[in-house]
Amino acid sequence: TEAAAQTQAAAQTQAAAQTVAQTEAAAQTVAQTEAAAQTEAALQALDSIVASANADPDLSAKGVLQVSAEDALRCAVQALDRWASSPRVLIAEMPELPIPRGLAGPGLLAETVVRRWEDAMPLHRLEGIYSRDGVSLARSTLCGWHEQLANLCQPLVEAMKSDALTQPVLCTDATGVLVQAKKKCKHAHFWVLVAPQRHILFMYSRRHNANAVDTLLQGYQGYLVADAHAVYDHLYTEDDASEELLIPDAEKRKIIEVACWAHVRRYFFKSIKTDPVRAEHGIGLIGSLFRVERRISEKTMAERAEQRASVSTPLVNDFFKWCRNEHPGTLEETPIYRAFRYATNHEKALRRFLEDPRLPFDNNISERALRREAVGRKNWLFVGSDDGGRTNATFVSLLASAKLHRVEPVAYLRDLLFLLPAWPQSRLLDLAPVSWKETFQKAETQELLNANHYRTALLALGR
Repeated sequence: TEAAAQTQAAAQTQAAAQTVAQTEAAAQTVAQTEAAAQTEAALQALDSIVASANADPDLSAKGVLQVSAEDALRCAVQALDRWASSPRVLIAEMPELPIPRGLAGPGLLAETVVRRWEDAMPLHRLEGIYSRDGVSLARSTLCGWHEQLANLCQPLVEAMKSDALTQPVLCTDATGVLVQAKKKCKHAHFWVLVAPQRHILFMYSRRHNANAVDTLLQGYQGYLVADAHAVYDHLYTEDDASEELLIPDAEKRKIIEVACWAHVRRYFFKSIKTDPVRAEHGIGLIGSLFRVERRISEKTMAERAEQRASVSTPLVNDFFKWCRNEHPGTLEETPIYRAFRYATNHEKALRRFLEDPRLPFDNNISERALRREAVGRKNWLFVGSDDGGRTNATFVSLLASAKLHRVEPVAYLRDLLFLLPAWPQSRLLDLAPVSWKETFQKAETQELLNANHYRTALLALGR
């Protein structure tokens, strides 16, 4: 009887071993699919069941295995069937968002920025527009989003400014803006800095003074096209000035003044009512210069230099000769007197454009750039704080530069916000509007953009 029991136990043990072998073979087959980890877990569970049965002291003493081979195989197959028929949840890696843990993606953020600063829509109108579309977006939420995005984009704008300050010619101007306060709005200013054909940059400051100019132009050397305001006077050095010239509170530098002929013409326009004959004559002489500049605007530098030397120089000489002859015979502080005084006082800076064909004839490019702030000011009336003014300047710099290079603003800002969080700081200028068309076509950029699930979803929806 004891020998028969041992024979039966051996047969059962052999059957269990065959069952385990069959289960292992099934697991190896399934392991070749995406279910490898779950199959291994099921196999380990089966081994645990068999091991537990073998470790039972009562059964071990008798040499009898309680779990039959058929039961073990059936349990393994049922476990695999249950897993195969159960729903599976796949979790992809989370794309990096421009606002960490934020609810808004780059598409919506770009749209709100463009509507606010390209289309000059105040926050309460944006709030109403989104409300009609069934989206509840409080203006405080929009402000919070834009402030965080401005912090993200500020290094890019700084890189654009650093590049602008290396250019040989810059144009600048400023305009006022109101800042909201408890009792009465305060005054502040937006400055524009234009590097022709490259960047249009904005800066916000509470004061319109020399300190603000120094911050705007820190470290710059070259030609500066600006109006004749006194805040720029400390910057300028004469052509024969000593290289050791020290400018208070600033590093040694050489900035050469280039005056604006549009400002001169404006003085004569103001004189038409009181002295129409001389005012119209002055406007006619300046108009001849404007016609020459329009004609040579698309010419090469050599052709521009030749035309300015042969055509513009005689016209400029005639204008200043006429001003010097007429100025003594005018009544002081009349509009025509101020026109002659402005022209003669700034003759050297007004003649500067004749020296270098790269120099613009007027500063209209700065005034046109500032127009977007003037239009916005009529809509949103004031900025809410100094931080709001700086946020404004950051995004208007990007939008104005995008327009300069004919880059569609919503798509540009959307893709910029996709790329900027992980983009190398040493290559930030590649994301500026001046380089965007080239950067966008690169394989590296396309790979990064196509790998972003949010962008893929937006494009699938036609956004």
